[in-house]
This record gives sequence, C-alpha cells and structure tokens, in this order.
Amino acid sequence: MTSFDQAAYSPTGAGTMAMGFGPHQIRIPATQTGGRLGVFESELAPGEGPPMHVHDREDEFFRVLEGRFAFWCNGVRVDLDAGGLIVVPRGSVHRFMNIGETSGRVMIVVTPGGFEGFFGSVEAENPSTPQEIDSLAARYHLRFTPALAAAMA
Repeated sequence: MTSFDQAAYSPTGAGTMAMGFGPHQIRIPATQTGGRLGVFESELAPGEGPPMHVHDREDEFFRVLEGRFAFWCNGVRVDLDAGGLIVVPRGSVHRFMNIGETSGRVMIVVTPGGFEGFFGSVEAENPSTPQEIDSLAARYHLRFTPALAAAMA
C-alpha cells in the first residue's frame, strides 16, 4: 500500500477491468489512496443487481451515471435517475438494481478501500458454488443475507 500524500486520479476511460459478476472498471484502487477509499464503476443490464448483502467494513457512495436504479437500504427503497446520489452506511442490509429499460452504470466509492478487489478475485478464482462465493465474500467483509449457501439449500 502506498502513502496518500498526492492526488489520486483516473482519466476518462482509465482503470482496470474486472469481470467477476459482470464488468467492473476499477478506477482508483485502495493501493493509490493509502487504503482510505476505492472507486469503481459497474455496468448492469436491466433487472440486474446484487442480492441483499452487508458490508461490515465499508460505507458506500453511489452515483448513477446512466440509467435508472432502485436502492434498498434497511427496508427503505429509493429510486434514482442519472445524476442521483445515495450513501449506504456500513452494516446496513442493502442492494441495488437497474430498473431501467436499457443498460445502466453506477460509480461506487467505498471507504475504507479494498472491497473493489472483490471483483478481480471472483474473476481469478471463479467460485462455482454458493459456499465458495460466501467464503470469498467473507474475505472482503461481505455477507449475503441470507447467505447464498443457505438460500440455495
């Protein structure tokens, strides 16, 4: 991890693509911010989004870049169009989904950083069972609710 005494930046279109659970462009990894935050963009087809989950370590900031998304946080739903923002606190049960009719994109900032590495790990390790996905997620302080393994039983 590097120190964070200079600006971290990502020019238009820059970043590293991670394909675990769909395309995620890692724009600023935690290694460039001394671990303080990570920034990535996700592209989702209509109806796509993660299942309910909890980040035990990170707060998440979302900005809708393209499309229309629904966000659920602790039982409350918020719908946002392009330009809309939402911050989800760590420890909350949440999810989001593209509710538009075309592909949509969101920018996500996690603080502290590190979670953005999850998608590259999924791509590299290619977990094939719910138990393997739950185990990999736990390494990133991520829990699915209910656990994928329990939901598939």
